[in-house]
Amino acid sequence: MKYFWIQLVLILGSVSLALMFIRNWDQAKTRAWKRIAFSVFVVVNVYAVLRPTDVTWLAHALGVGRGTDLVLYVMVLAMGFLTLNTFLRFRSLEKKITDLARTVALSEGVRHNGERLGQDAVSPIVPTGSAPSAEPEAAVTAEVASDSVKA
Repeated sequence: MKYFWIQLVLILGSVSLALMFIRNWDQAKTRAWKRIAFSVFVVVNVYAVLRPTDVTWLAHALGVGRGTDLVLYVMVLAMGFLTLNTFLRFRSLEKKITDLARTVALSEGVRHNGERLGQDAVSPIVPTGSAPSAEPEAAVTAEVASDSVKA
């Protein structure tokens, strides 16, 4: 009964995280291995809260002095993983936004020049080394495809 309240708070916190994760399952668009890893994390967390002496035993078996130190080391690794994962996701989104902005800028430039100079006066944008196309839209698409950054 001595540790009942802190165990209750920690288990309720773990269960609430699991419920939020499950509730936003489709919205999170997480990969299967991330779902499995999070589920294992919740189960191990609840077990560690209920049986802290087992964590201390595992720490001693791994050569770490205390169970709390082992938990701290694992949490530092998990935080590093989360930071790296977030960085890579943001970098991927930045590349996609850059490609989209380039595509919009090129198509708007061709449309604006077409309006300003008249449709017949606009010369299509043709990538270097290609033959001119009869349709300006096809030439713009080819230019955008060759100019975009490949991820």
